[in-house]
Amino acid sequence: MKKMKLSILRGIPRFVSLLGVLSLLCIVYFKFYSLKPFLISDTKCIYVANPHVNNHLQTHILEIVIKKIEHELTDIRDSHKDSPESLRYGSFLADIVGLIESAKSGGPETEVVTGLNRSQPVHISPDFFLTEEIRKYVRVKPNRLGKQNFMGANGTFTSIGHACFSMKKELEEYMNYDVGDICNDDWKLAQRLMVHGCDPLPRRRCFSRAPQFYTKPFSFPESMWSLPDDKNVRWSQYRCKNFTCLANNKTGKGFFKCSDCFNLTHHENPRWVIPVYPDPFSNSTPDFRITDILDLKPGEIRIGLDFSVGTGTFAARMREHNVTIVSATINLGAPFSEMIALRGLVPIYMTINQRLPFFDNTLDLIHTTRFLDGWIDFVLLDYILYDWDRVLRPGGLLWIDSFFCLKEDLDGYLEGFNMLRYKKHKWVVVPKVDKDDDREVFFSAVLEKPPRPF
Repeated sequence: MKKMKLSILRGIPRFVSLLGVLSLLCIVYFKFYSLKPFLISDTKCIYVANPHVNNHLQTHILEIVIKKIEHELTDIRDSHKDSPESLRYGSFLADIVGLIESAKSGGPETEVVTGLNRSQPVHISPDFFLTEEIRKYVRVKPNRLGKQNFMGANGTFTSIGHACFSMKKELEEYMNYDVGDICNDDWKLAQRLMVHGCDPLPRRRCFSRAPQFYTKPFSFPESMWSLPDDKNVRWSQYRCKNFTCLANNKTGKGFFKCSDCFNLTHHENPRWVIPVYPDPFSNSTPDFRITDILDLKPGEIRIGLDFSVGTGTFAARMREHNVTIVSATINLGAPFSEMIALRGLVPIYMTINQRLPFFDNTLDLIHTTRFLDGWIDFVLLDYILYDWDRVLRPGGLLWIDSFFCLKEDLDGYLEGFNMLRYKKHKWVVVPKVDKDDDREVFFSAVLEKPPRPF
């Protein structure tokens, strides 16, 4: 213990001298550049570059300071790696390096990357985030070598949308955590940010929580049709505290869009195998069988996306036909993402606010059910459908499964699908008879994307 304290004390003179160098650097730098954009302020800041600055001298000084700090960091790592004091000291120095690199990137040599004319004022939002971790995230991260990387940028620019500014309180709560500790059990807060258009930022040196007694998942194919072990989910944010409760549908309207999705034997097992006829007096149904759809393009459907509310049953059925499906969902009152993964399938955790993370013309199939319904705005439907069109390959299939809406809105929604100008393999409209008012209908279709231009 004494040796550790002595080593820390020996480091103090170097630390003081380093602060002296930094202070001198700040004085010199402040003479030429305003540092206000890097500070917390309640007033509007304007950054104006001085065209008479000797940029080469400034860059040279900054590089000398960076090298000195990096040398100090190396000494810390080599001397007392496990000391909490040294970790805090090292973290402080690393942050200083980040600030200097950000200041360094503000010179004219980065105009190509930022796209800004440095002789013009750059207006900084007065609504600064107070949480330090947010400011560190949004700050430009220059490349260590000061050169462009293989993607043509000499820095990393993190994005934060206007929705995050409108949800400033919630985002700061999410990003208020202890660096180096276990993250808060706040996924529900993160999901609320996602749904309102502010995707949560990544967190720095904060370890995500895991279930306390995680057990080995069931092996495939047993995992496909068995309720997982309750120990493999963190249940703190749900009404139900186990899968049996979910399967028995004892949560009221906690996940009403998919109230029977966890009942794998009676509700989920027959889906896309045995059609359901909502009107017992007619032969019309909005349900299509998977085998009938795959027969439309024999051997051509290999990979796809299921953008639905569910527990992965569509992906499970498709896997039985050697088709790989990624299931996009959120945890709408129940652990849908965990359930999909524990069944041995691939969940992707995203909302409709996001551009699909797939490249153009790559997927064979997009399927959706219990998601695109009559609640959705017509303009938003356009954005969603045309992004789906972007990732579908020519000849790929779009399967709209049991879309329901009011009868008076049907023509408006059908026009949105017609605008895609897809080939119609299947197209049905049937009454939705689970209510007495007879005001809603089901619409289902299987459409094929044509080659373009067409």
